[in-house]
Amino acid sequence: MEKFAVTGGNRLSGEVSISGAKNAAVAIIPAVVLSDGICRIENVPNIADVTLIASILEAMGADVKRLNKSTLQIDPSGIKTPVASYELVRHMRASYYLLGALLGKFHRAEVALPGGCDFGVRPIDQHLKGFAALGASHNVSNGMIRVKSEKLLGSHIYLDVVSVGATMNVMLAAAKAEGRTIIENAAKEPHIVDLANFLNSMGADIRGAGTDIIKIRGVSRLNGAAYSIIPDQIEAGTYMAAVAAAGGDVLIKNVITKHLESITAKLREMGVEVEEYDDAVRVRRTGELRHCNIITMPHPGFPTDMQPQMAAVLIKAKGTSIVKEGVWDNRFKYVDELRRMGAKISVNEKTAVIEGVDVLNASPLKSTDLRAGAAMIIAALSANGTSNIEDIQYIERGYEDVVEKFRSLGADIKRIHTTETNTQTA
Repeated sequence: MEKFAVTGGNRLSGEVSISGAKNAAVAIIPAVVLSDGICRIENVPNIADVTLIASILEAMGADVKRLNKSTLQIDPSGIKTPVASYELVRHMRASYYLLGALLGKFHRAEVALPGGCDFGVRPIDQHLKGFAALGASHNVSNGMIRVKSEKLLGSHIYLDVVSVGATMNVMLAAAKAEGRTIIENAAKEPHIVDLANFLNSMGADIRGAGTDIIKIRGVSRLNGAAYSIIPDQIEAGTYMAAVAAAGGDVLIKNVITKHLESITAKLREMGVEVEEYDDAVRVRRTGELRHCNIITMPHPGFPTDMQPQMAAVLIKAKGTSIVKEGVWDNRFKYVDELRRMGAKISVNEKTAVIEGVDVLNASPLKSTDLRAGAAMIIAALSANGTSNIEDIQYIERGYEDVVEKFRSLGADIKRIHTTETNTQTA
């Protein structure tokens, strides 16, 4: 078993460079299926989810080459089947983007129900509603989703809820549909814009990404392209939160500052200094942290993927903070882990009340999902003693070189190997 051992007490200082966006990469890589040529994708994060989605494409017949640590070259011409490997697909949520890509390419797709982190029900009804509007039928059985259509025709689609996954999946399927598709009540996250830009670089005609109305005029062919993925908003926010929790002065490079506005605003409210540059932010915290309230919402609201990390900061802020989850039903599973350290948190359905404490004590911890795992690291950095964090595979799904990057900032964190059996309860 592998764990992270994190000893708190060190202030963070120096510089860290942010990798490509996980949430963009796991949609852009499947989108290559739609291309009739070779695609070179740069600024790809070297994380487990990217390795997995690339393996899925390879298993389907694609030629995937890693030109360097952050660049993939993918030739999809060898993909002859619209069926994705059940054993590989079931391990990640974003595998459902293969549905839209394969449906657009072959007018048929067969993909396992999504897996990944467990923090609530993951309905795909809006995805299927969008596919149906384009002319596809579907059935779900034996853990597989099957969609097919004789012909994909553009349509007017209103999403009942703002869904990132459904917005992107419909974009993928509609890129090669006949006629025009309009998606209303579309999600507006930065990675949706990035996917649209990538598809357009291949010859698609997509307008309005980043607004709540996206218009797609289908084309008959998509070509190969070279494209660079945007920086990861959530990885940047995680290091910003870590500086807030541990204290220090860190320059966080390779960011798009506009994508960080909601995170920056809350950190400033908490007494953290954030200075913005063209493609970097400098985060400093020397004094005490102040309490604040956070409500997660779809973009441009505060991102749900930053909620656990900010809670890990607020547990040592003066006063009472309230964190409301506005996206997922069950994203407070990590709270019991923070309580082990002495955090005072009460949860009622989708609201957490956090009473700040002066001291956190090291404890054995367990990652319950990707962002919760990041929260464990942040909390451990501000605790007394050494915390061992288990189930680090969740963390490595979305953070590139997390140990090396934190160590470069002066954090006392290392990977340890142990043969002991995991008997800890959640």
